[in-house]
Amino acid sequence: MIPHIPQKSCSLLITIIFLMSRMEKINTFAPSYRLLPLPSPSPSYTFRTTTTDGSSIITQRMNTVDDNVNDNNENITPEQKSELESESESIRLTRDKEAMDAMKTESESAFAKLRTPWKWTIRQRVWDNLEAKNIARPPRPVHHRIPNFEGAELAAQRLALLPEYINAKIIKVNPDTPQKPVRRMILENGKTLLTPQPRLRTGFFTMVSEEIIPSDVPIAKCAATKGVAQYGTPVGLNETYKVDMVVVGSTAVCPKTGARVGKGEGFAELEWGILTLQGNINASWTPVVTTVHEEQIVDDIPVGQLTKHDVPVDIIVTPSRIIRVPNRAPKPSGVFWDLLSPQKLAQIKVLRQLKQEIEEERGTLPEGPEEVLPPTAKRDKKIFVGGNRKSNSNSKPDRRNHSSRVGNRSNRRKGGNDKGEARLGDKSGQKPQAKKQSSE
Repeated sequence: MIPHIPQKSCSLLITIIFLMSRMEKINTFAPSYRLLPLPSPSPSYTFRTTTTDGSSIITQRMNTVDDNVNDNNENITPEQKSELESESESIRLTRDKEAMDAMKTESESAFAKLRTPWKWTIRQRVWDNLEAKNIARPPRPVHHRIPNFEGAELAAQRLALLPEYINAKIIKVNPDTPQKPVRRMILENGKTLLTPQPRLRTGFFTMVSEEIIPSDVPIAKCAATKGVAQYGTPVGLNETYKVDMVVVGSTAVCPKTGARVGKGEGFAELEWGILTLQGNINASWTPVVTTVHEEQIVDDIPVGQLTKHDVPVDIIVTPSRIIRVPNRAPKPSGVFWDLLSPQKLAQIKVLRQLKQEIEEERGTLPEGPEEVLPPTAKRDKKIFVGGNRKSNSNSKPDRRNHSSRVGNRSNRRKGGNDKGEARLGDKSGQKPQAKKQSSE
């Protein structure tokens, strides 16, 4: 007996059979045709590098449909899926390599425009090594900085054992983080700290000693940049004092010749040049010391390629040892105006002031060629400098106590004659006879 089927159900059944027959025909005539899965949201791979002008180059690669495989697609066999995944990984690696190669080419091209590209090779290697071995300490990354390192406090303590340090009264120290323990130690030992205002942006130097620090202010605070600005005494260009020791930061240093590489901005050399020019430093006997980690000691700094304004060190201090350089390269004296580019002069107000004063006395000075300034480390906050920050009346330091150390030159020029020939720079290590300086 045949069951009764409603008319509507019969119509639906016939329609289904018809559609199924049509699909079989499609598969018969086009068996290789299949619908590809829609791609899932594609992640991006971003690479960043920094150019010589401080800007960033961003290379971004987006995944494509080929990079995505839908695990739920029943039309892809395990063999096909494996093949697609392999192809996708190959494409990804190829594109990543292309992006990295492009960045490397751009970076090398940019650094090649600098005056001493070989120094940047050494800097990059040391910076990378300190980061890779986790020797670096904040601020990080250490690239484009005088790198802070593990054991900086121990290096400072070892520096305090030097006879040159024990006998020194005024010690110049760079404002970078790894030398902060040195600055603190100088103040705790009752000595006078002379430190440049960072990048000489708003002034020249600041002088701090324990005797002018308010009793309720920790000495450690005055070893930091902001504390120096708040409690120190600004020192002008034409004031008279004698520096007994110079402590510099380094990215790399050679133990045989004392040749050093800084962070690439040249401020240590400029400060040395100005102070020797003004008679505050004697280039022939003022010792230069650097504190570094052992990993910053290198043997591939080509002495023959050093520029004439580079300042070598006499003593290298690490957390574990003291190295006295046996064959130190000669120290320069004075400012080499023929090396100062318009870009560097535009950065530093005190240099423009000095140049103007000299040109008023002896005519136009030479000017260096145009240059691409090196990149600088990025900072999240603007650092206050200048020594003008107001303090509470209860803690305002009495800055008159430095009068015995600092005098005023009254715009009188030092050098071989009253026109200041030493201002053109001298690499002999000797400076023309300066007028007698007070040791206090």
